[in-house]
Amino acid sequence: MKIIVDAFGGDYSPVETVLGAVDALNAKSSLKVVLVGDKDKILSVLDGQRYDAERVEIVHAPDVVTNDDVPTTAIKTKKDSSLVKGLELLASDDDAAGFVSAGSTGAVLVGAYMKVGRIKGVSRPALAPALPTVKGTPVILCDCGANVDCKPLNLLHFAIMASAFSGALTDKVKPTVGLLSNGAEDKKGNELNREAFELLKSSRYIDFKGNCEARDLLSGDFDVVVCDGFNGNIALKSAEGTANAIFSIMMEGVNKGGLRAKLGALMLKPVLRDVKHRLDYNNQGGACFLGVNKVVVKSHGASKRKSICASILQAAALAKSGIVEKIKASVQAIDEQDRD
Repeated sequence: MKIIVDAFGGDYSPVETVLGAVDALNAKSSLKVVLVGDKDKILSVLDGQRYDAERVEIVHAPDVVTNDDVPTTAIKTKKDSSLVKGLELLASDDDAAGFVSAGSTGAVLVGAYMKVGRIKGVSRPALAPALPTVKGTPVILCDCGANVDCKPLNLLHFAIMASAFSGALTDKVKPTVGLLSNGAEDKKGNELNREAFELLKSSRYIDFKGNCEARDLLSGDFDVVVCDGFNGNIALKSAEGTANAIFSIMMEGVNKGGLRAKLGALMLKPVLRDVKHRLDYNNQGGACFLGVNKVVVKSHGASKRKSICASILQAAALAKSGIVEKIKASVQAIDEQDRD
């Protein structure tokens, strides 16, 4: 299994991205990694690390796509960047199963669309992170930023693709699907939501359970929650911000609460450590870009080695699960149903 890594994508590249790749290699003996970026700088990070050099390939790419670059322009003009070269290698190498980058989200999405290509029949590819829930199983939020404006058919395709993603993570045959809305009642939401509700409800390719209010996103009652990218991104950032705020408030309370508070925190330390582990994006891997012809995983921009390692292993697991082929089969089945 060969995974290509954009070694110069992310706030802490290349050190954390390269070290994350080393950790992934040591965690999975069947894995091969291609590190794309400035060769000398990559080698300097690898120096002194313990890993199987036979399973590492370095592709020199001296340029970098930054967050300040206009995505479409960068993909077209920065041909020697680690992102562009990595995606081109993914598209051309039959042995390459997936691609991981912590770089500019817009550039990764545009690059994957232009270089790897959209699956035939998919109206729009979408970005889908796996979020932790109260019940322990992840919920797939799709879309969370790739498509600000959507049509009802887009949301149906998001549901089908995200269901395949959820199934690959949880082994569920038919994951439950919810539609993010401002109320649980069938007629709630704007025009897009109301039309999408009827389309999702009538589809035999998903297990649609109705509307999902934002407060229930992490309840574990749904395996998949679909929405347009505008509302999805707000929901995602709100969840991240709320989790960070709660921990900050708790720590402030412990620090100001005197000896009794500190003793109580000490007794709760194993529980708090477990909660922090479940909510930490570094342990969750990245968001999968669903609807393109190979596995593309977008890691958090502030990813450290643990998150990069998780994203690489996630990409390998998704490729092994045959997620791209499952999405192709599902979309083809819908097209055939429409023709009938």
